[in-house]
Amino acid sequence: MLKAALRKTLPVLGAALLIGSMPGAALATDRNGQVARVMTRNLYLGADLTPALGAPDLPSFVDAGGAVVRQVTATNFPVRARGLAAEILGRRPDLVGLQEVALWRTGPPSLAPVLGGPKTATTVRYDFLRLLLDRLNAGKVRYRPVVVQEEFDFEAPVNENTVRGDGPQPTPDAELNVRLTMRDVILARVDGGVHTSAAAGGSFQNLLTVPIVGVPITVTRGWTKVDAKVRGARFRLVNTHLEAFDPRTVHPSIRARQAAELVAPGGPATGRLPVVLLGDLNSDDDTVVPDDQQAYRVLLDAGLVERSTAVPLSCCINSPNLNTGTAADFDHQVDHIMTNAPATVRLLNSTVTGRSMTNGLWNSDHAGITSTLHIHRKHHHRH
Repeated sequence: MLKAALRKTLPVLGAALLIGSMPGAALATDRNGQVARVMTRNLYLGADLTPALGAPDLPSFVDAGGAVVRQVTATNFPVRARGLAAEILGRRPDLVGLQEVALWRTGPPSLAPVLGGPKTATTVRYDFLRLLLDRLNAGKVRYRPVVVQEEFDFEAPVNENTVRGDGPQPTPDAELNVRLTMRDVILARVDGGVHTSAAAGGSFQNLLTVPIVGVPITVTRGWTKVDAKVRGARFRLVNTHLEAFDPRTVHPSIRARQAAELVAPGGPATGRLPVVLLGDLNSDDDTVVPDDQQAYRVLLDAGLVERSTAVPLSCCINSPNLNTGTAADFDHQVDHIMTNAPATVRLLNSTVTGRSMTNGLWNSDHAGITSTLHIHRKHHHRH
């Protein structure tokens, strides 16, 4: 009886494994479950914000802000979107969690938004989501955003053109304002039997506050989630980007407390459905320093298990301009795909994309991770 059952089951499962490992192939099913493919991709906002965050005075901040904007221009997201779209279309995931989906806008120069006044920059310079979707949806395979969660939203006067004295007081060197709105996004494939419901997003309660020219600015981060039905298999996808600038003197770390919010009773990474949690966790168990391991260990302690590969590593290119560096820069792991319900969800294979330059630039400072999962139909997980 056992041998007969194995003879019936192994060819079907083997076919699922084989098809699931083929880039861009249609995914198979068996009588007990469905093969689904998910991807996490950090787009890189386009610049290193550290010099602006650490500027000692207002004139230095205005100049540093201008350097940030020039760097965003140099890292050329319209070009990078071509490479990122090629990564996604090459793997054809059913669902994609995106982080650092920046929206850059400009407006007249004013210090008021830094001091708590209304934000006035409305002219779009770079909408990373729109630029990526334009590239993704140019062919037959199409994706749609099912959750767009706005997070850190900051506007300030900057000296982009490096000209002195062409702006108003009290920032005479700033000729315009620039506004950065950070977003986390979940994309769903339009074809292929992918259906979504209960899409939602939220912000963490535990957030980093940084002083910018003496004004405390809160760095809003959060999560997005959607309940998915992929050709019959049901699960919850949660996408997040945990705090990157965590003070080493804080224990537990801010990102560890953010991770705890995800898995707390009633949190987004809980419920009756199997949970697939992915994103830029800025944490790992063995490739980062001990303080940066805290958040990942919170998730492990909550019963989540790793469902993505660490071979090769996926983080990170050291050049903020994205025009230099080698694959040797990828020396640790912070992007993860994890699941609860280990009896319900199995990892079939996982791949890394974006570890080489295309079109003269790296697609991002991170690489992308795609995992093919077998999700059992009959079991539901409670947490």
